[in-house]
Amino acid sequence: MYFKGGEAMADVTTDQHKLISDYIDKHKDELIHYIQKAVQIKSLVGQEQDMQQFMKERYEEIGLKVIESQPNYEQVSKHEAFVDSGFPLEGRTNIVGIYEGSENAKSLTLHGHVDVVSAEPEEVWTYDPWGAEIVGNRMYGRGALDMKSGLLANWFALKALLDLGLKPEGTVQLHSTIEEESGGGGGALALMEEGYITDGYITTEPHALRVTVAHSGVMYFRVKVVGKTAHAARTQEGINAIGKMYKIYAALEKLDRKRGEEVVFDLIHKASDGRSCNLNIGTLRAGDWVSSVAGWAELECRVGFIPGESRKEIKKLIEETIAEAIAGDEWLEQHKPEIEWFGWSTEAWYQDPEHPYVQAFIESAKKTLGKDDIQIIGRTGGNDARFTQYYDKPGIGFGPDGEYSHGPDEYVEIDSIIETAKVLANHILDWTSSR
Repeated sequence: MYFKGGEAMADVTTDQHKLISDYIDKHKDELIHYIQKAVQIKSLVGQEQDMQQFMKERYEEIGLKVIESQPNYEQVSKHEAFVDSGFPLEGRTNIVGIYEGSENAKSLTLHGHVDVVSAEPEEVWTYDPWGAEIVGNRMYGRGALDMKSGLLANWFALKALLDLGLKPEGTVQLHSTIEEESGGGGGALALMEEGYITDGYITTEPHALRVTVAHSGVMYFRVKVVGKTAHAARTQEGINAIGKMYKIYAALEKLDRKRGEEVVFDLIHKASDGRSCNLNIGTLRAGDWVSSVAGWAELECRVGFIPGESRKEIKKLIEETIAEAIAGDEWLEQHKPEIEWFGWSTEAWYQDPEHPYVQAFIESAKKTLGKDDIQIIGRTGGNDARFTQYYDKPGIGFGPDGEYSHGPDEYVEIDSIIETAKVLANHILDWTSSR
């Protein structure tokens, strides 16, 4: 059932789907306009409040109950899935817009995050990273794809229903959260810990109109090696930490290749060009003076792992790999490398695609897009839907198409934003009226 003008109506029909589709097509310029405005706001991690004020205004203008939620560090940091971004949470809020429906009907969350990563070096961009320029079917800019287009599509989908008088039977929550790019601890997880939990959950990350039900686990670690400094004219008196670190670098590279060939999770493998997991050596620093033997070296890595593997197992694997790499090196055995785990730390996520909620969403998407099949995938990158597994609730990812998230000339395909909004609007009615 759904409600129009306060009267109960029949389940969503072809006519209502057409009504929604026509409305979104007619008013799509409004959606695109607001996405452009959003991309032009530099909402880097830790600097999200201007963007959150923008989203608060969007929610207020369609008559939602709006809550500004200040994350409670003491509360959320106790959760096993918490990741500390390193940014203080004071003065940074999550925004929740609530359409209140019947308590007896199914509820739904449409989630998006406002934070974006740096656009540096900006000089390598063809387009202004904060300009939200439109060229053909593409909008360019940092956050255009990841994920301000999905965030605004959530809002516009609910707006379309309310403008048409098609009132969802159940409660719908719109979540606009902070710091997903640095782990989501103060964002999506904080909201769930505060009780903002519903019967279904969608994060509209860029998934190319595919349904994401799994992603790799992710952890960051750094390795520090000490050498012995000496004057560059007397190198024989020193121990160069750079050369010692290369033993570890080579071992980690070998491990990445081995796991890339042997560790397979089908849903992730198929959608990620034949790789289910990766180990990336992201930074390498050493020494502090060209005329001195390097007395220290440090590298930082991101390691991914598949559902079925645990953080505990991966930590053990990394530590054993490094121990094997230094075996037989007298200096390194006497001066053990220091391994530190920091930043992102999340278990892998897998949502059963046969769950009734997932199947209900797929049916909504099929009807809306006119497709017989909607692809179900896994990803090697994390997203906030993973937190639903800690609350025994179903969650998925679904959103627009584009390329170059986190890279220069990031863009979103405008047509896919419109399709995303249509799917979401229809799904709100389908799900909240289902029994």
